[in-house]
Amino acid sequence: MSKIKKCLFPAAGYGTRFLPATKAIPKEMLPVLTKPLLQYGVEEAISADMDTMAIVTGRGKRAIEDHFDISYELEHQIQGTDKEHYLTEIRDVISQSTFSYTRQIEMKGLGHAILSGETLIGHEPFAVILADDLCDNDGEAVLTQMTKLYEKYQCSIVAVEDIPPEDSNKYGVIAGEFESDDIVRVNDMVEKPDPKDAPSNLAIIGRYILTPDIFDIIRDTKPGRGGEVQITDALLTQAKEGRVIAYKFKGKRFDCGSVDGFVEATNYFYDKTK
Repeated sequence: MSKIKKCLFPAAGYGTRFLPATKAIPKEMLPVLTKPLLQYGVEEAISADMDTMAIVTGRGKRAIEDHFDISYELEHQIQGTDKEHYLTEIRDVISQSTFSYTRQIEMKGLGHAILSGETLIGHEPFAVILADDLCDNDGEAVLTQMTKLYEKYQCSIVAVEDIPPEDSNKYGVIAGEFESDDIVRVNDMVEKPDPKDAPSNLAIIGRYILTPDIFDIIRDTKPGRGGEVQITDALLTQAKEGRVIAYKFKGKRFDCGSVDGFVEATNYFYDKTK
C-alpha cells in the first residue's frame, strides 16, 4: 500500500479579488494573524505525515520560495533577542519538509495547474491543498482524516461540505450514493452549475487525494467553461468507474479567497489566541 508523502499546492493564481494587495504579494502569502495562508496548508500536510511539498507557482511568486527558506540576515539580526521565538514555527516547517517548485506558464484552470505539478509528483498518489481554503478543527486535520480514508478505499477522495443551494455556481458539486453519514461514492460532479442544475448541495472544497492516473486523464480532458481545464471534469472520468469518494470532513473551513471569508478566518483565529 502506497503511503501518501507528497502534497501539491497550486499557487499560480493572480488573487484578483485582493487587488491591489496582491499586485506584488502572492495571495497565498496573505497572513491570517502572523502566518501566511500557505504555511497553514503546509503545516496541515505535515500533520498528515507528508514531508514533500510540491508547489506550482507563477510569475511574481518568488516570495513563496523565500518564505520556505532560511533568511540568514534576519536570523542573525534577531538571534539571542526576545524576538527570536517568532521564527520557531517556520524553522520547524522548513526542517520537516522538502520543497520543490515548478511554474504554471499559463493560467488554464485547476486541472492544468495540477498537471503542471506532475514532474514534482511522479507516479504515486498525492494530496492537493488549495491554500485559499483554510481549515481548522480541534481534532485531526482534514488531510489526516482523508489519508486514513485512502488507506481503506485506495481511490481518489474529495472533501465536501453542505452549501446553500444559491452558492452552487461557485463550486464543483457532487452527487452519488451515501455509504455512510459522511462518505459518498460519487457518480456525478458538475463544475459551477446554476442552482437549478446542481445535482446536490454538496460542494468540493480545496482538499483532494488523487491517484496518479489523474495526470493522463487531465491530459485527455478538454477545456470547459472559460477555456479552463477543470479537475472536476477529470475526476468525473474516475467517478464513472466508481473510483471517487466524497468525504464530509470534520472541521471548519474558511473561504479565504474572498474578503469576507478572510476576515472571518482572521477573527476566528484571533479569538482562539485569547
